[in-house]
Amino acid sequence: MSRRFPMPIPFGWYCVAYSDELERGQSVPLRYFGGDQVLFRTESGKAVMLDAYCPHLGAHLGYGVNEEQAQGGGGRVQGETIVCPFHAWRFDANGMCVEVPYARNMPPKVKDKQCLRTYPICESNQVIWAWYHPQGEPPSWEVQRYEEMNSDEWSELERHRWTIASHPQELAENGSDPAHFLYVHQTATMPDWELNYEGKRSTGRQRAKLSTPQGEVNGQIHTISLGPGQAMTRFTGICETFLCGMVTPIDEEHVDLRFAFTQKMDGQDLRRGVGAALIRDIVKQLSEDAPIWEHKIYRDNPVLCDGDGPIAKFRKWYSQFYAEDSAADQRVLA
Repeated sequence: MSRRFPMPIPFGWYCVAYSDELERGQSVPLRYFGGDQVLFRTESGKAVMLDAYCPHLGAHLGYGVNEEQAQGGGGRVQGETIVCPFHAWRFDANGMCVEVPYARNMPPKVKDKQCLRTYPICESNQVIWAWYHPQGEPPSWEVQRYEEMNSDEWSELERHRWTIASHPQELAENGSDPAHFLYVHQTATMPDWELNYEGKRSTGRQRAKLSTPQGEVNGQIHTISLGPGQAMTRFTGICETFLCGMVTPIDEEHVDLRFAFTQKMDGQDLRRGVGAALIRDIVKQLSEDAPIWEHKIYRDNPVLCDGDGPIAKFRKWYSQFYAEDSAADQRVLA
């Protein structure tokens, strides 16, 4: 049986957790990019992500062996290292084995060698971002900082999360497909988007008439995508609303999707009224998109018409995030 999506996992920065989900001395097991990882925060506060399996006998570093660790969901953090639950081998943030407590000599295969793949980490916008590249290439751009997610003038994040059987490119392609809004989301008109693709960034702007109890209001929707894993949407006109959309590949056919909303604090109760209704509508639209994504296939050469959006242009831009030889992915270094 052929794969639904022939594309590999694109490289880029991806959300692996919110910052407040990982305390000092805590570790959690993860599954992203077609493999297994352990994410932990050292006692000094540094977030670290390593491939999960110990090179000794293959134990998963993200699962504890006693009741306290099991309740926390992770393995034991010791200082700036994580300890294997099987035989207490210790590994630092660089994927180096720094101690085998019962051995007289460090095994040559791990002595002074990186033996676990480590992922570059950036903490920004209340999020822990991990850089993924199938060949382990270093980051080629930086995570963008959003003032809306770092200012006391904006509300606490309202978070939503889904696991969807699809590929990151399929979700991102929605922004280049205005016609589906008529038939999936039952909008009154087809959105009139201005879309631009430049370097690692795509931007969009839509002018819209927004209906309110006081009548129509002129509004705008601005979008910015930086790579495949970080997307921003800013809604203006009724209630200043900011959405950070974060898609992270679990494997070639499943994604972890997070929406983080924040709204401008202007004295209103953000849990009620127009602002809350806007968020509900966006979440509703996602629930309408998900069944389509989960039961469609990818058409490499789709039959397009003059009413479709710039799908071909989008795909050409997105193709830059595929490594030339993605099959060369080595998750555990020899």
